[in-house]
Amino acid sequence: MSKEIKTIGVLTSGGDAPGMNAAIRAVVRVAIARGLKVKGVKRGYQGLLNEEIIDLEARNVSDIIQRGGTVLGTARCLEFKTKEGQQKGAEICRKHGIDGMVVIGGDGSYRGAQALSRLGINTIGLPGTIDLDIACTEYTIGFDTAVNTAMEAIDKVKDTSSSHERCSIVEVMGRDAGYIALWCGIANGAEDILLPEKYDFNEQEIINNIIQSRKRGKTHHIIINAEGIGHSTSMARRIEAATGIETRATILGHMQRGGSPTAKDRYYASIMGALAVDILLAGKTNRVVGYQHGQFVDFDIEEALNMQKSIDEYQFEVAHLLSV
Repeated sequence: MSKEIKTIGVLTSGGDAPGMNAAIRAVVRVAIARGLKVKGVKRGYQGLLNEEIIDLEARNVSDIIQRGGTVLGTARCLEFKTKEGQQKGAEICRKHGIDGMVVIGGDGSYRGAQALSRLGINTIGLPGTIDLDIACTEYTIGFDTAVNTAMEAIDKVKDTSSSHERCSIVEVMGRDAGYIALWCGIANGAEDILLPEKYDFNEQEIINNIIQSRKRGKTHHIIINAEGIGHSTSMARRIEAATGIETRATILGHMQRGGSPTAKDRYYASIMGALAVDILLAGKTNRVVGYQHGQFVDFDIEEALNMQKSIDEYQFEVAHLLSV
């Protein structure tokens, strides 16, 4: 059994994601309701090492649930990847009386949380990433908002693509994971979907698809391209040269990270934030909260990091069948 928790810290790390503020709010308010003190760590692990630590009361998290980004700020921190940096972070936690820490972020953030746990700071991770690439959970904070933001943008591109009888390549986020691309491909009725996990770089096949689509009378051709494949602008030039069809590239970029979170992101992030506090109070450490089969659950961080996640073959097949 871990020692009694009296004060918890909360930080956001890595890329920001819509819904992080809902999670912060839930951590703060549930912790206070359970009789705990709460400290916010600004700018992630870098802020921890810089001792950018503030007291948080219930009023401090008023009117943030609808806001995108993270009110605590976030940053990447190479120093915290070192043993010296991790030891320093744990000592700073003890200096400020922080018995437990809630870390909201992705896989890299979990490794930092794992290090703090090993050094005696009870730590719980929450899956905060728009990429949906954490294997232990079917939901990650921010994905729903990001994919809806991308979907709405692609609908608009599709309208003008039809009007001008163009081919359009829309690049969405996802450096190593193609879930945003897959979901948008199905939701937007795209003709081609390029995923880091699946793409074989056979550009001629895409060119053939475009030519066949035009012969069938289609006035547009939408290609959803994941960031991990990239090079959308040069791809557009090659496709236009090969087909004679005007081809434009649109890179949605970081707009997918921002914006007011959807109801799902607010709701799930709130429940996860509350659960993180209660897991700490139950004496657990080195855990990550997830969502599986309709239930909110928790896993050992090391177990979670060792899990592998891949694109569902049936969903990928359906995406191609629907694009014909």
